[in-house]
Amino acid sequence: MKLIETITIDQDQINRLVAQAKPAPPVSGAEKEELTRRIKRLLKEKNAVLVAHYYTDDDLQILADATGGCVSDSLEMARFGHAHAAGTVVVAGVRFMGETAKILNPEKRVLMPSLEAECSLDLSCRADVFKAFCDAHPDRTVVVYANTSAEVKARADWVVTSSIATRIVRHLHDKGEKIIWAPDRYLGDYIQKVTGADMLLWPGYCVVHDAFKADELRSLRRRYPEAAVLVHPESPMDVIDQADVVGSTTQLIKAVTELDNDMFIVATDLGIFHKMKEAAPGKRFMEAPTGGTGASCLSCAHCPWMAMNGLAGLARALETGDNEVHVDPELGKRAMVPVKRMLDFAEKLKIKATGDANIVSPA
Repeated sequence: MKLIETITIDQDQINRLVAQAKPAPPVSGAEKEELTRRIKRLLKEKNAVLVAHYYTDDDLQILADATGGCVSDSLEMARFGHAHAAGTVVVAGVRFMGETAKILNPEKRVLMPSLEAECSLDLSCRADVFKAFCDAHPDRTVVVYANTSAEVKARADWVVTSSIATRIVRHLHDKGEKIIWAPDRYLGDYIQKVTGADMLLWPGYCVVHDAFKADELRSLRRRYPEAAVLVHPESPMDVIDQADVVGSTTQLIKAVTELDNDMFIVATDLGIFHKMKEAAPGKRFMEAPTGGTGASCLSCAHCPWMAMNGLAGLARALETGDNEVHVDPELGKRAMVPVKRMLDFAEKLKIKATGDANIVSPA
């Protein structure tokens, strides 16, 4: 792994913000029904549409589907909001997802249940440090993952999702271009091994996927040899190497419908189980092992910031207009350039940037 050794991640800050993340309070059956009715009414009254990430609570995913919204990854959420006639897009996810929705929908109002829902990948890539490093290496093409701030996107040449990143990097490598990759070290390492590209890797990581443990996964596979292992490429390489399928969230959901296995060990956020069970009823799903509750993991297979999204916060945002996402218009225009470059590339290949590109494990 060719990590950029001069960059230091503020792990204390990430740990502190994880500890400060307060999950949305649970709601009772009666309260849930009342909140759901209220949100449905408010979505109509406010000419709003709800888009929810795969990692959010089941209640939010069910509500998004039931009201004509969207459950997907961050880019497809933003694209859906752009195509929808609603004047307000409500994003259930983390802050960079709200920013991405605003970049693609500058004319629309974008609301979130919480503006304090962070992402460790975003936090690990400070815009000022990133821009200075890129400026010091003008010979390299800058490729950033979608899990970044608007400022970081604006400094990039390309913005990519996990399902199209390999194809774009291979395309750049074939042209002889050297790459700065940010911010996920594991996804970058995986892509470098698949493509052979010359890549300098930012040392960031996702607190959810970093926690998956290879040795414990081997033990679990021995206990359940009939289970297929599904791994998101934000995971460490020794976990990826054990996968039957490596892919984006959309690709992993698709895999449970295509594989004959009745049991799956899943190395990504457990929020994805809702869509997997919906896509393949009757099949069984278990979390890949992490450090475990009370041990070393920060997330234990569920993003602490995704857990901040709840029905009460959603209703409050719609009622008050609080938690509106703002992106400086000029910054948004610059950030849109590398995003559009990816979308145009996907269009030429006639694939979706969110799900149809095939990611093949190097193992």
